[in-house]
Amino acid sequence: MTITLPYGKGHLSAQIPESRLAGRICSRLDDYRPQADQARLVEQAMAAPIGSPTLAQLAQGKEKVVVLCSDHTRPVPSRYLLPPMLAQIRQGNPQADITLLVATGCHRGSTPQELADKFGPDIMGREKILVHDCDADEMQYMGTLPSGGPLYLNKTAVQADLLVAEGFIEPHFFAGFSGGRKSVLPGVAARQTVYANHCADFIAHPKARAGFLDGNPIHRDMVWAAEQAGLAYIVNAVINSKKEIIAAFAGHFDQAHRKGAEFLASLCRDQAVPADIVVTSNNGYPLDQNIYQAVKGMSTAEPCCRPGGVIIMAAQCQDGVGGDGFYRTFAENRDAQAILDQILQVPQQETQADQWQSQIFARVLAKCRVIFISDAPDQIVKDLHMLPAHSLEQALALAEQLLDDPQAKITVIPEGISSIITEK
Repeated sequence: MTITLPYGKGHLSAQIPESRLAGRICSRLDDYRPQADQARLVEQAMAAPIGSPTLAQLAQGKEKVVVLCSDHTRPVPSRYLLPPMLAQIRQGNPQADITLLVATGCHRGSTPQELADKFGPDIMGREKILVHDCDADEMQYMGTLPSGGPLYLNKTAVQADLLVAEGFIEPHFFAGFSGGRKSVLPGVAARQTVYANHCADFIAHPKARAGFLDGNPIHRDMVWAAEQAGLAYIVNAVINSKKEIIAAFAGHFDQAHRKGAEFLASLCRDQAVPADIVVTSNNGYPLDQNIYQAVKGMSTAEPCCRPGGVIIMAAQCQDGVGGDGFYRTFAENRDAQAILDQILQVPQQETQADQWQSQIFARVLAKCRVIFISDAPDQIVKDLHMLPAHSLEQALALAEQLLDDPQAKITVIPEGISSIITEK
Protein backbone atom coordinates (compact mmCIF):
# COMPACT_ATOMS: atom_id res chain seq x y z
CA MET A 1 0.00 0.00 0.00
CA THR A 2 1.04 3.61 -0.51
CA ILE A 3 1.54 6.01 2.40
CA THR A 4 1.01 9.67 1.45
CA LEU A 5 1.72 12.57 3.80
CA PRO A 6 1.23 16.32 3.30
CA TYR A 7 4.60 18.09 3.28
CA GLY A 8 4.85 21.84 2.78
CA LYS A 9 2.66 22.60 -0.22
CA GLY A 10 3.18 19.11 -1.65
CA HIS A 11 3.26 15.51 -0.48
CA LEU A 12 5.63 12.66 0.40
CA SER A 13 4.89 9.06 -0.51
CA ALA A 14 6.28 5.59 0.10
CA GLN A 15 5.07 2.02 -0.19
CA ILE A 16 4.90 -0.58 2.59
CA PRO A 17 3.59 -4.17 2.61
CA GLU A 18 -0.01 -4.27 3.81
CA SER A 19 1.00 -7.03 6.22
CA ARG A 20 2.99 -4.46 8.22
CA LEU A 21 0.13 -2.02 8.63
CA ALA A 22 -1.19 -2.00 12.19
CA GLY A 23 -3.73 0.68 11.36
CA ARG A 24 -4.41 3.92 9.57
CA ILE A 25 -5.98 6.73 11.56
CA CYS A 26 -7.62 9.44 9.49
CA SER A 27 -10.16 12.05 10.30
CA ARG A 28 -13.41 11.88 8.39
CA LEU A 29 -13.17 15.55 7.46
CA ASP A 30 -12.54 14.76 3.80
CA ASP A 31 -15.46 12.34 3.70
CA TYR A 32 -17.93 14.88 5.03
CA ARG A 33 -20.07 16.46 2.31
CA PRO A 34 -21.36 19.92 3.23
CA GLN A 35 -24.74 21.00 1.95
CA ALA A 36 -23.52 24.30 0.53
CA ASP A 37 -20.39 25.94 -0.87
CA GLN A 38 -17.86 27.65 1.41
CA ALA A 39 -19.24 31.17 1.15
CA ARG A 40 -22.80 29.98 1.69
CA LEU A 41 -21.83 27.96 4.78
CA VAL A 42 -20.43 31.11 6.37
CA GLU A 43 -23.47 33.15 5.38
CA GLN A 44 -25.83 30.54 6.85
CA ALA A 45 -23.92 30.43 10.13
CA MET A 46 -23.95 34.21 10.44
CA ALA A 47 -27.66 34.38 9.59
CA ALA A 48 -28.50 32.11 12.54
CA PRO A 49 -25.85 32.84 15.21
CA ILE A 50 -25.62 30.56 18.27
CA GLY A 51 -26.44 32.29 21.56
CA SER A 52 -26.08 35.77 20.12
CA PRO A 53 -27.74 38.51 18.08
CA THR A 54 -26.47 38.90 14.53
CA LEU A 55 -23.22 40.77 14.00
CA ALA A 56 -25.13 43.59 12.28
CA GLN A 57 -27.27 43.99 15.39
CA LEU A 58 -24.22 43.95 17.67
CA ALA A 59 -22.53 46.62 15.53
CA GLN A 60 -25.37 49.14 15.86
CA GLY A 61 -24.05 52.25 17.60
CA LYS A 62 -20.53 50.82 17.90
CA GLU A 63 -17.85 53.19 16.64
CA LYS A 64 -14.57 51.35 17.34
CA VAL A 65 -14.78 47.75 16.13
CA VAL A 66 -11.86 45.33 16.36
CA VAL A 67 -11.76 42.01 14.51
CA LEU A 68 -9.21 39.54 15.88
CA CYS A 69 -7.63 37.56 13.04
CA SER A 70 -5.36 34.52 13.12
CA ASP A 71 -1.75 34.88 11.98
CA HIS A 72 0.37 33.29 9.25
CA THR A 73 0.83 30.00 11.14
CA ARG A 74 -2.83 29.06 10.83
CA PRO A 75 -4.71 28.04 7.66
CA VAL A 76 -7.76 30.12 8.55
CA PRO A 77 -9.89 30.77 5.43
CA SER A 78 -10.01 34.51 6.10
CA ARG A 79 -11.00 35.33 2.53
CA TYR A 80 -14.35 33.64 3.19
CA LEU A 81 -14.80 34.72 6.81
CA LEU A 82 -13.84 38.37 6.82
CA PRO A 83 -15.87 39.84 3.92
CA PRO A 84 -19.29 38.87 5.36
CA MET A 85 -18.14 39.92 8.84
CA LEU A 86 -17.05 43.33 7.58
CA ALA A 87 -20.26 43.65 5.57
CA GLN A 88 -22.45 42.96 8.61
CA ILE A 89 -20.46 45.35 10.79
CA ARG A 90 -20.95 48.12 8.23
CA GLN A 91 -24.59 47.18 7.85
CA GLY A 92 -25.00 47.83 11.56
CA ASN A 93 -22.92 51.02 11.47
CA PRO A 94 -21.70 52.29 8.08
CA GLN A 95 -19.34 54.72 9.85
CA ALA A 96 -17.68 52.11 12.06
CA ASP A 97 -13.91 52.49 12.54
CA ILE A 98 -12.76 48.90 11.95
CA THR A 99 -9.34 47.50 12.86
CA LEU A 100 -8.16 44.00 11.93
CA LEU A 101 -5.85 42.97 14.77
CA VAL A 102 -3.66 39.98 13.91
CA ALA A 103 -3.60 37.78 17.02
CA THR A 104 -0.02 36.49 16.95
CA GLY A 105 0.20 35.44 20.61
CA CYS A 106 3.94 34.99 21.19
CA HIS A 107 4.68 34.14 17.54
CA ARG A 108 6.79 36.45 15.42
CA GLY A 109 4.88 39.16 13.60
CA SER A 110 3.38 38.31 10.23
CA THR A 111 5.19 39.85 7.26
CA PRO A 112 3.35 42.05 4.73
CA GLN A 113 3.57 39.25 2.19
CA GLU A 114 2.13 36.72 4.64
CA LEU A 115 -0.73 39.11 5.39
CA ALA A 116 -1.34 39.64 1.67
CA ASP A 117 -1.43 35.88 1.11
CA LYS A 118 -3.87 35.51 3.99
CA PHE A 119 -6.25 38.41 3.41
CA GLY A 120 -6.04 39.00 -0.34
CA PRO A 121 -5.47 42.32 -2.15
CA ASP A 122 -8.91 43.82 -1.52
CA ILE A 123 -8.73 43.63 2.26
CA MET A 124 -5.02 44.55 2.30
CA GLY A 125 -5.71 47.64 0.23
CA ARG A 126 -8.83 48.79 2.05
CA GLU A 127 -8.73 47.83 5.73
CA LYS A 128 -6.66 49.00 8.69
CA ILE A 129 -4.48 46.12 9.89
CA LEU A 130 -2.41 45.94 13.08
CA VAL A 131 -0.19 43.07 14.25
CA HIS A 132 -0.19 42.24 17.96
CA ASP A 133 3.13 42.42 19.81
CA CYS A 134 3.15 40.44 23.06
CA ASP A 135 6.14 42.51 24.30
CA ALA A 136 4.61 45.92 23.69
CA ASP A 137 4.91 48.32 26.63
CA GLU A 138 1.27 49.39 26.60
CA MET A 139 -0.95 46.54 27.71
CA GLN A 140 -4.08 46.83 29.81
CA TYR A 141 -4.34 44.92 33.08
CA MET A 142 -7.64 43.04 33.22
CA GLY A 143 -7.41 41.14 36.52
CA THR A 144 -6.13 37.82 37.78
CA LEU A 145 -6.73 34.64 35.81
CA PRO A 146 -8.35 31.67 37.60
CA SER A 147 -4.87 30.10 37.53
CA GLY A 148 -3.46 33.03 39.49
CA GLY A 149 -1.57 34.64 36.62
CA PRO A 150 -2.00 38.30 35.64
CA LEU A 151 -4.16 39.07 32.61
CA TYR A 152 -2.64 41.77 30.40
CA LEU A 153 -4.25 42.31 26.99
CA ASN A 154 -3.70 44.46 23.91
CA LYS A 155 -5.26 47.87 24.51
CA THR A 156 -6.63 48.09 20.98
CA ALA A 157 -8.67 44.95 21.65
CA VAL A 158 -10.03 45.74 25.10
CA GLN A 159 -10.78 49.41 24.36
CA ALA A 160 -12.95 48.54 21.36
CA ASP A 161 -16.67 49.24 21.49
CA LEU A 162 -17.15 45.85 19.83
CA LEU A 163 -14.63 42.99 19.85
CA VAL A 164 -15.19 40.04 17.51
CA ALA A 165 -12.99 37.29 16.06
CA GLU A 166 -12.54 35.02 13.09
CA GLY A 167 -10.80 31.67 13.33
CA PHE A 168 -10.90 27.95 12.72
CA ILE A 169 -11.38 24.93 14.94
CA GLU A 170 -8.91 22.04 14.98
CA PRO A 171 -7.76 19.64 17.70
CA HIS A 172 -5.18 21.40 19.89
CA PHE A 173 -2.59 19.43 21.79
CA PHE A 174 -3.10 21.16 25.14
CA ALA A 175 -5.96 23.67 24.77
CA GLY A 176 -8.33 20.92 23.61
CA PHE A 177 -9.41 22.74 20.46
CA SER A 178 -8.20 25.84 18.66
CA GLY A 179 -10.55 28.72 17.88
CA GLY A 180 -13.05 30.65 19.96
CA ARG A 181 -11.50 32.06 23.11
CA LYS A 182 -7.93 31.44 21.89
CA SER A 183 -8.16 34.62 19.80
CA VAL A 184 -7.83 36.53 23.08
CA LEU A 185 -5.54 34.27 25.12
CA PRO A 186 -2.93 33.72 23.81
CA GLY A 187 -3.90 35.72 20.69
CA VAL A 188 -3.68 39.29 22.01
CA ALA A 189 -2.21 38.68 25.46
CA ALA A 190 1.08 39.87 26.94
CA ARG A 191 3.96 37.42 27.09
CA GLN A 192 3.79 37.06 30.89
CA THR A 193 0.08 36.19 30.64
CA VAL A 194 0.69 33.52 28.02
CA TYR A 195 3.53 32.07 30.09
CA ALA A 196 1.36 31.87 33.22
CA ASN A 197 -1.36 30.06 31.27
CA HIS A 198 1.13 27.64 29.68
CA CYS A 199 2.83 26.70 32.97
CA ALA A 200 4.30 23.25 33.64
CA ASP A 201 1.54 22.10 36.00
CA PHE A 202 -1.15 22.90 33.45
CA ILE A 203 0.67 21.29 30.52
CA ALA A 204 1.08 18.15 32.64
CA HIS A 205 -2.61 18.09 33.59
CA PRO A 206 -4.36 14.95 32.24
CA LYS A 207 -7.15 17.06 30.70
CA ALA A 208 -4.70 19.40 28.91
CA ARG A 209 -4.87 17.25 25.81
CA ALA A 210 -6.49 17.35 22.39
CA GLY A 211 -10.26 16.98 22.55
CA PHE A 212 -10.76 18.14 26.16
CA LEU A 213 -12.47 21.40 27.18
CA ASP A 214 -14.25 20.55 30.43
CA GLY A 215 -11.76 20.15 33.25
CA ASN A 216 -8.93 21.62 31.16
CA PRO A 217 -7.25 24.37 33.26
CA ILE A 218 -5.73 26.02 30.19
CA HIS A 219 -9.16 26.31 28.55
CA ARG A 220 -10.65 27.69 31.78
CA ASP A 221 -8.15 30.59 31.82
CA MET A 222 -8.80 31.27 28.14
CA VAL A 223 -12.56 31.51 28.58
CA TRP A 224 -12.16 33.86 31.53
CA ALA A 225 -9.79 36.07 29.52
CA ALA A 226 -12.24 36.26 26.62
CA GLU A 227 -15.02 37.27 29.01
CA GLN A 228 -12.90 40.05 30.53
CA ALA A 229 -11.92 41.30 27.07
CA GLY A 230 -15.57 41.47 26.05
CA LEU A 231 -15.27 39.12 23.08
CA ALA A 232 -18.80 39.45 21.77
CA TYR A 233 -18.98 37.27 18.66
CA ILE A 234 -16.96 34.77 16.62
CA VAL A 235 -17.08 33.21 13.18
CA ASN A 236 -15.12 29.94 13.21
CA ALA A 237 -14.72 27.41 10.42
CA VAL A 238 -13.92 23.72 10.29
CA ILE A 239 -11.77 22.82 7.29
CA ASN A 240 -10.72 19.66 5.46
CA SER A 241 -7.26 18.66 4.22
CA LYS A 242 -7.66 20.91 1.18
CA LYS A 243 -8.19 23.83 3.58
CA GLU A 244 -11.79 24.08 2.38
CA ILE A 245 -14.59 25.07 4.75
CA ILE A 246 -16.93 22.16 5.48
CA ALA A 247 -18.81 23.80 8.38
CA ALA A 248 -19.05 27.22 10.00
CA PHE A 249 -20.17 28.35 13.44
CA ALA A 250 -21.04 31.91 14.44
CA GLY A 251 -22.27 33.63 17.58
CA HIS A 252 -21.32 33.61 21.26
CA PHE A 253 -17.60 32.94 21.63
CA ASP A 254 -18.05 29.93 23.92
CA GLN A 255 -21.40 28.50 22.83
CA ALA A 256 -20.63 28.64 19.10
CA HIS A 257 -17.12 27.33 19.70
CA ARG A 258 -18.43 24.34 21.65
CA LYS A 259 -20.86 23.47 18.87
CA GLY A 260 -18.00 23.59 16.41
CA ALA A 261 -15.78 21.49 18.67
CA GLU A 262 -18.53 18.87 19.02
CA PHE A 263 -18.92 18.71 15.24
CA LEU A 264 -15.16 18.40 14.73
CA ALA A 265 -14.77 15.70 17.39
CA SER A 266 -17.46 13.62 15.70
CA LEU A 267 -15.20 13.45 12.64
CA CYS A 268 -11.77 13.31 14.30
CA ARG A 269 -11.88 11.16 17.43
CA ASP A 270 -10.36 7.65 17.24
CA GLN A 271 -8.91 4.96 19.48
CA ALA A 272 -5.13 4.54 19.51
CA VAL A 273 -3.63 1.79 17.34
CA PRO A 274 -0.35 0.79 19.08
CA ALA A 275 2.67 0.05 16.89
CA ASP A 276 6.46 0.15 17.00
CA ILE A 277 6.56 2.72 14.18
CA VAL A 278 4.11 5.61 13.87
CA VAL A 279 4.23 7.74 10.72
CA THR A 280 2.64 11.17 10.72
CA SER A 281 2.86 14.78 9.51
CA ASN A 282 2.01 18.28 10.66
CA ASN A 283 -0.66 18.66 7.95
CA GLY A 284 1.60 20.49 5.50
CA TYR A 285 1.76 24.25 4.91
CA PRO A 286 1.22 26.50 6.82
CA LEU A 287 1.24 24.24 9.88
CA ASP A 288 4.64 22.67 9.18
CA GLN A 289 6.66 25.86 8.80
CA ASN A 290 8.98 25.09 11.73
CA ILE A 291 10.15 22.35 14.06
CA TYR A 292 8.50 24.01 17.06
CA GLN A 293 5.03 23.63 15.54
CA ALA A 294 5.77 20.02 14.51
CA VAL A 295 5.63 18.97 18.16
CA LYS A 296 1.84 19.10 17.75
CA GLY A 297 1.83 16.25 15.25
CA MET A 298 4.26 14.26 17.39
CA SER A 299 1.93 14.57 20.38
CA THR A 300 -0.87 13.02 18.28
CA ALA A 301 1.39 10.09 17.37
CA GLU A 302 2.53 9.63 20.98
CA PRO A 303 -0.44 7.52 22.24
CA CYS A 304 0.07 5.06 19.36
CA CYS A 305 3.83 4.62 19.75
CA ARG A 306 4.91 1.80 22.02
CA PRO A 307 7.61 2.72 24.59
CA GLY A 308 10.97 2.54 22.83
CA GLY A 309 9.30 2.77 19.43
CA VAL A 310 9.86 5.29 16.63
CA ILE A 311 7.80 8.25 15.48
CA ILE A 312 8.45 9.40 11.91
CA MET A 313 7.41 13.03 11.58
CA ALA A 314 7.29 14.83 8.23
CA ALA A 315 7.38 18.64 8.38
CA GLN A 316 9.08 20.82 5.77
CA CYS A 317 10.19 23.56 8.24
CA GLN A 318 11.00 26.29 5.73
CA ASP A 319 11.05 28.69 8.71
CA GLY A 320 13.67 26.72 10.67
CA VAL A 321 13.36 25.87 14.36
CA GLY A 322 10.73 28.44 15.35
CA GLY A 323 11.84 29.05 18.92
CA ASP A 324 15.30 29.91 20.28
CA GLY A 325 14.52 28.88 23.85
CA PHE A 326 13.04 25.62 22.57
CA TYR A 327 16.22 24.91 20.57
CA ARG A 328 18.64 25.72 23.39
CA THR A 329 16.78 23.55 25.89
CA PHE A 330 17.60 20.45 23.86
CA ALA A 331 20.88 21.51 22.24
CA GLU A 332 22.39 22.15 25.68
CA ASN A 333 20.96 19.07 27.42
CA ARG A 334 21.21 15.50 26.16
CA ASP A 335 18.76 13.71 28.47
CA ALA A 336 15.08 14.18 27.56
CA GLN A 337 13.81 12.73 30.84
CA ALA A 338 16.06 15.07 32.81
CA ILE A 339 14.74 18.02 30.78
CA LEU A 340 11.17 16.94 31.52
CA ASP A 341 11.85 16.48 35.24
CA GLN A 342 13.48 19.90 35.41
CA ILE A 343 10.59 21.65 33.66
CA LEU A 344 8.06 20.04 35.98
CA GLN A 345 9.76 21.80 38.90
CA VAL A 346 9.39 25.30 37.40
CA PRO A 347 6.82 27.44 39.32
CA GLN A 348 4.06 29.12 37.32
CA GLN A 349 5.47 32.63 37.75
CA GLU A 350 8.87 31.50 36.42
CA THR A 351 7.67 29.88 33.19
CA GLN A 352 10.26 30.39 30.45
CA ALA A 353 10.04 31.01 26.70
CA ASP A 354 8.85 27.95 24.78
CA GLN A 355 8.79 25.87 27.98
CA TRP A 356 5.41 24.29 27.20
CA GLN A 357 6.56 23.07 23.80
CA SER A 358 9.80 21.79 25.32
CA GLN A 359 7.82 19.97 28.00
CA ILE A 360 5.64 18.12 25.51
CA PHE A 361 8.57 17.42 23.19
CA ALA A 362 10.64 16.04 26.09
CA ARG A 363 7.70 13.86 27.11
CA VAL A 364 7.58 12.40 23.59
CA LEU A 365 11.37 11.91 23.41
CA ALA A 366 11.44 10.21 26.81
CA LYS A 367 9.06 7.59 25.42
CA CYS A 368 10.01 7.28 21.72
CA ARG A 369 12.77 8.00 19.25
CA VAL A 370 11.89 10.51 16.54
CA ILE A 371 13.00 10.48 12.92
CA PHE A 372 12.40 13.90 11.40
CA ILE A 373 11.85 14.39 7.67
CA SER A 374 12.40 18.07 6.83
CA ASP A 375 14.37 20.64 4.89
CA ALA A 376 16.02 21.79 8.13
CA PRO A 377 19.81 21.33 8.47
CA ASP A 378 20.72 17.86 9.73
CA GLN A 379 22.79 19.24 12.60
CA ILE A 380 19.86 21.24 13.96
CA VAL A 381 17.68 18.14 13.85
CA LYS A 382 20.37 16.20 15.70
CA ASP A 383 20.75 19.00 18.26
CA LEU A 384 17.05 18.50 18.98
CA HIS A 385 17.62 14.82 19.82
CA MET A 386 16.09 13.57 16.56
CA LEU A 387 17.45 11.65 13.60
CA PRO A 388 17.29 13.50 10.25
CA ALA A 389 15.85 12.01 7.08
CA HIS A 390 15.02 13.47 3.68
CA SER A 391 12.50 11.01 2.32
CA LEU A 392 9.83 8.73 3.69
CA GLU A 393 11.65 5.68 2.33
CA GLN A 394 14.86 6.70 4.10
CA ALA A 395 13.00 7.30 7.35
CA LEU A 396 11.28 3.90 7.25
CA ALA A 397 14.58 2.12 6.57
CA LEU A 398 16.22 3.97 9.45
CA ALA A 399 13.35 3.07 11.79
CA GLU A 400 13.75 -0.61 10.91
CA GLN A 401 17.48 -0.36 11.71
CA LEU A 402 16.81 1.30 15.06
CA LEU A 403 14.32 -1.40 16.03
CA ASP A 404 16.37 -4.20 14.42
CA ASP A 405 13.11 -5.42 12.95
CA PRO A 406 12.41 -5.18 9.19
CA GLN A 407 8.84 -6.39 9.84
CA ALA A 408 7.96 -3.88 12.57
CA LYS A 409 4.29 -2.92 12.55
CA ILE A 410 3.39 0.57 11.39
CA THR A 411 0.53 2.89 12.32
CA VAL A 412 -0.07 5.71 9.83
CA ILE A 413 -1.65 9.02 10.82
CA PRO A 414 -1.44 11.04 7.59
CA GLU A 415 -2.48 14.34 9.20
CA GLY A 416 -1.28 14.53 12.78
CA ILE A 417 -3.01 17.83 13.53
CA SER A 418 -6.45 16.58 12.49
CA SER A 419 -6.90 13.58 14.80
CA ILE A 420 -7.94 13.23 18.43
CA ILE A 421 -6.51 9.92 19.63
CA THR A 422 -7.72 8.31 22.84
CA GLU A 423 -5.51 5.71 24.49
CA LYS A 424 -7.14 2.34 25.06
